[in-house]
Amino acid sequence: MRHSTTPTILAALLTLALAAPLGAAPPVVDGTLDAVYGAAQEVQTIQTQFGNATDGNPGYCNGSELDAFYAIGEGGWLYVFIAGNLESNYNKLEVFVDSKPGGQNVLRNDNPNVDFNGLNRMAGLTFDAGMEPDFWLGVTGGDAGGTYKIFCNTAELLADGGGEGNYAGEGGARTDGTLSGGTNPSGLRVTIDNSNTAGVDGGCAAAAGGASVTTGLEIAVPLDALEYAGGPIKVTVFVNGGGHDYVSNQVLGGLPDGTCNLGEPANVNFAALSGDQFVELQQQTPARHRSWGQVKIRYR
Repeated sequence: MRHSTTPTILAALLTLALAAPLGAAPPVVDGTLDAVYGAAQEVQTIQTQFGNATDGNPGYCNGSELDAFYAIGEGGWLYVFIAGNLESNYNKLEVFVDSKPGGQNVLRNDNPNVDFNGLNRMAGLTFDAGMEPDFWLGVTGGDAGGTYKIFCNTAELLADGGGEGNYAGEGGARTDGTLSGGTNPSGLRVTIDNSNTAGVDGGCAAAAGGASVTTGLEIAVPLDALEYAGGPIKVTVFVNGGGHDYVSNQVLGGLPDGTCNLGEPANVNFAALSGDQFVELQQQTPARHRSWGQVKIRYR
C-alpha cells in the first residue's frame, strides 16, 4: 500500500510577502508549530465529518481535521504547517499549488498516473477563478507492516496534460521530514504529528478552537521545484477519501458554515461556493537585493 498517497481537502486564502529580514531561522520540520510561522493565516470554522481525532498518538489516529493553516518562505524554501490530524486509514491530504502561468483550473483526466492513478480519479474538480494549479502533492498514512508510516506522491499539472509524476517516498511521525524509497530529486520533506485532540469536534456545524492546535502536518518544498519565477503563489488543500474519491468538509479558508462533506470530486466546484478556496502568497520586491527571507503575512 506504500504508493497510496493523496491529501484531503484543505484550502485557504492568504497573502504572503516572500522577501523580508535577513537572518530569520527557518522552521524546524517536525510536525510541531514553531513561533517563526507567526499567527494562523486561516482557522477552521466548521466541524469535521471525517472523524474527530481523540487518540492522542503522534502516528496512529482516528480522525481527520484541518484546524489552521500557516506558511513561511525562508532561504529559497516554502514551509507549510497544517494544524490538525490525518486519520491513519489512508485518507488523503490533497495539496494543489499554482506557482506559475498555466496549469489546470479544472483537473484533467490525463495527468501523471501516480498513487494508483488517484490524481486522475479527481478529474473534473473545479477550482476558483484564477486558481490554476501547476503542482500536486498527495500525503496519506496508516499501518504498514505493524509500523505507522506516511507516503507521498507528487505530480506536475500541465495545461495540456501529461507531465512528470513520482512516488516521492515514505516517512513517519515526528521525523525531520526526510522521505526514503522513492524518487524525490527536489528533497521535498514531509512529516506529521497526529497527537492533537483539541481543535474542532465532529459534525457540520460552526466550530472554533483551531487556533489552539500546535501539531499537524508540516511540508518543506524548494521554490525551484515549483518552477517559481515571481508573482503570487496560490495553494488549495483539502482532505479526501482513501481512494481520492470523496471530498470532506475540511477545506480551510472557504467553505460556508454548516457545510457537510462535498463528496464526489468530479462534482466539486469551488467557484460555486462563497469565499476563496485557496491561499495566495504574494511576492514583494526584496530590499537591498536580499534573497528569499521570512514570509510576512497580509490578509486580502
